[in-house]
Amino acid sequence: MKTAGTGFRLAAALAVIIILITGGRPLREHRQFPVEIVCGPGVTEIRPLSHYLPALKDTPADTPVFILRGTETGGAALIMGNTHANEPEGMLAVAIMIENALVEKGTLYLIPFFNRSASLNTRPGEGYPLYFSLLTPWGQKKFRLGNRDASPLDQWPDPDVYIHYPEKQMLSYLDIRNTNRTWPGRRNGLPMEQVTFAAMELLRRERVDMAIDLHGAETMFPVTNCIVAPEKSMRIATLASLTVKSMEGFENHLESSPEKFRGLSHREIGDYSDTLPFLLEAPIPFLDQPTGAKTEQLFLDGRDDFLLSLAGQKKLFVPYDQSGWPLDRRVGQHLSVTLEIIRQFSRKTPERAVVIRNVPRYSEIVTKGTGSYFHHPASAEKDRVVKL
Repeated sequence: MKTAGTGFRLAAALAVIIILITGGRPLREHRQFPVEIVCGPGVTEIRPLSHYLPALKDTPADTPVFILRGTETGGAALIMGNTHANEPEGMLAVAIMIENALVEKGTLYLIPFFNRSASLNTRPGEGYPLYFSLLTPWGQKKFRLGNRDASPLDQWPDPDVYIHYPEKQMLSYLDIRNTNRTWPGRRNGLPMEQVTFAAMELLRRERVDMAIDLHGAETMFPVTNCIVAPEKSMRIATLASLTVKSMEGFENHLESSPEKFRGLSHREIGDYSDTLPFLLEAPIPFLDQPTGAKTEQLFLDGRDDFLLSLAGQKKLFVPYDQSGWPLDRRVGQHLSVTLEIIRQFSRKTPERAVVIRNVPRYSEIVTKGTGSYFHHPASAEKDRVVKL
């Protein structure tokens, strides 16, 4: 009996080890998978975010900042994607700008993976795919699909209650790993607080005029398909919203940044710097709870029978039909609204203008596809390819 018991325990332990190895290998490969971005001719410099806070250096929280300086002096804009890495439309929009944009006046600061740790994280418990791929003229280009929050491998343990600095508001313990809850950050805080502190340092040191944070939200969530802005940014946001609706034919309404909800980029950036903040939300059906399986196809085309039924019952906050909400529409909206915010600011403040060309807008993305604007890393010079 004793020998049999020992044998059973050994067999059970071996089975557990095999399960852990089998299940853990895809997660490890995902964390180590390199997303390749080709620097276009407009990229004049790449520096790490740790340039603005050395404590981030050599950590998974550090992330590249791509700088595009124009030949003529002007203003500056910061555009951030993947604050929430399960909303990668913003990352794709920023990556398209990195690979294609040419700046004639002023400076662009582009961060495609703002919460890089979150991009290395996953949501396998909810059945999320680890990757998604885009069709390009040269083949399939593969990207990691990340999580909303930084990986616990990079920041642990979470506090029982997250107390926001410096406003002292009590937030969910998970929000300490959410870089849209840790603004304006702390120099000596936890890693995600340091990420937002470093970004605030960038804004202040580089005299950045506009900060645009690209997100996505559920179709059942009222704050979607919109620009979120505080009072100081609302005039520019209003002009941008009205222009894209009249000139490009898509809806993008306005939401006011709440004064009492702390940690948000569109609140804290405006309160703690001279920069005008904006947060853009595109509808992502993939994020809604009452959908079918969370497949790569659902992420790409945004078509779901459950949401179609709810649309018929007027339960959604965006128009929804058999065409769904494809990725190309979401990326295209981000690009058009971003460009329009910058254009409206530049018209209002010509001495601080930022003038950009060679970036596709909504209709071009919808017609040609998001993948059409990515260049083949194998055909680029090696020093112009960045692995993220």
